[in-house]
Formats: sequence, C-alpha cells, structure tokens
Amino acid sequence: MRKKVTVVGGGFVGSTTAQRLVDKELADVVLTDILDTPQIGKALDMLESTPITRSDARAVGISTASGDYKVTANSDIVVVTAGFPRKPGMSRDDLLKANYDVIKAVVVEVVKYSPNAILIMVTNPLDAMVQAAYKISGFSKNRVMGMAGVLDSARMSTFVAMELNVSVENVTSFVLGGHGDDMVPLARYSTVAGIPLPDLLPADRIAAIVERTRKGGGEIVSLYKTGSAYYAPSAAIVEMVEAILKDKKKILPCAAYLEGEYGIKGLYVGVPVKLGARGVEQIIQIKLTPEEKAALDKSAASVRELVTILGLA
Repeated sequence: MRKKVTVVGGGFVGSTTAQRLVDKELADVVLTDILDTPQIGKALDMLESTPITRSDARAVGISTASGDYKVTANSDIVVVTAGFPRKPGMSRDDLLKANYDVIKAVVVEVVKYSPNAILIMVTNPLDAMVQAAYKISGFSKNRVMGMAGVLDSARMSTFVAMELNVSVENVTSFVLGGHGDDMVPLARYSTVAGIPLPDLLPADRIAAIVERTRKGGGEIVSLYKTGSAYYAPSAAIVEMVEAILKDKKKILPCAAYLEGEYGIKGLYVGVPVKLGARGVEQIIQIKLTPEEKAALDKSAASVRELVTILGLA
C-alpha cells in the first residue's frame, strides 16, 4: 500500500509540492485548501498527467471551508503550507499572529484525523510556527519539524555553483539557525567536491554569497511582486518527505526542537538532523567557532522573541 501525504494549503507551494510527490510516485496525495474548487481542479489535473508520467500515485483535492478534514485521515505525513503570503516589504515577523491563528486551526484538525502522522511545517515565520504546531499537536518532538535549512542550503549551493561555474552536484552547503535574516550560512562546512569553500573563494566573495543566501527569500519576493518562492521550497519539502517515507536516515538541516544541543533549550532552531521513518531520529552536533556560535545564538534569540510573543516559550 502506498503511503499517504496530506498537503494543507493549495497555493503555489502546496500544489507544486503535491505535483512533485505524485510525479515521483512517493505517495497518494490529498491537497486541501479553504477555497471551494481551485485545489480540486489542480489535483484532478495532476491525476490526469499520471498516464504520461507513468505514476500510479493518486491525487485528490478537497475544500476544508467547512472544517471537514476526514479525507485526510490516516496520513503518514502532513505538510502545512497554509497561511497568509509574504508580500513585498513585509518581514516574516509581520506574519506572526495572523498565521498563528491559521496554524492552530489546521493542526487541531489534522491531529484529530491523523494522530500518528509526522508534521512538516512550512508556513512563515517558520521557526515560530513549528513551535506552535509542536505545542498544539502534543506530538513528540521527533514528529514535528520545519522545512527551512534544506531550502536555505540549496540557495547557498546555487550561488556557490554560479560563482565557481561548477555543477550543483559538486556543491554541499550548510546553513543553520532560524529561517530569516539571522540565519547562519557556514562557509567552513560548505564544500565543492569535498574541498572546503574557503579554499576556493576569497573572503569577500564568500561574504557576498552568505548575504545573498540570507536575503534569498526576499529577493524572490521582490522579483515576483505578487508572491513568494515555490519551486525551491517544494523541492526542499519533497526531499524531506522522501527521506522519511523511505527511511533513508538522511542528514539534512531542519528546524528541530533543541533540549540543550548547541546550548539552546526549549526552542525550534535549524540544525543538521538525521531524517528517517520516525522523523527526526538524531540531532547532529558539530563544533562551532566562537563567532559561529555567537551567530547561532543571535538567530535563536530572534526565534525566541517570536515564540515569546505567542506565549509559547
């Protein structure tokens, strides 16, 4: 029997995630939204593509305007992308309280129908929304995580590959911390064909890549004018889903709940984790320089400020 994944939020991120899952035949997909029909049409459109892509995965779209989540029952993974979009000039912090109300309503319902699911949170501000989902769901910490580091690391890898004119397959980048302007791209742990990035680029070019990585989401927003990124975020989500469904034990940077690791306690922060069938199966601790640790602490403090506002600290 195929696995089942529910994607909450039928916008660009959610629908592109659903399409990638169906195309890769990873799971049957339920695409939900509070709208009446667009997500239903998108799911049917995906389904009609499967004879061409040779995928037997099923896709169905439903409206949750009435609060009915029954079709999502017994999902193995629930990906939550629902929320108000980020607009030009809007910080992730601006989204905080509005999206908290959305997350609260969604999580209560998905937990009711899929009590054994793993939650992957995508809604911004990411780290605060993961903390909210963890508190609201009552799930163990290994079954609630956030998609951020995979995306941020992919952006950094893109910029490194462009700078050096090399294949993206050769580049491995490492980004820790919150999903925002205080994220911590670690050049020292980023490599090209195993070669440390500082051995290949001067400090000023690395600094430019780090800064562009931190502003990567805002750059896309400014170019789109009326929306935010969805191709790269959906690819990042699917990498996480695949690692869990296939029990790959893959080490990826994700927002995970820390209980003393990296000197941070009681907070979701982006760190390298091992993803497998049980979700976050291990938090990988790496040695940081004093400067890197200070940057991570600053990023964690920004996250803590948001969760404190929501009363979740």
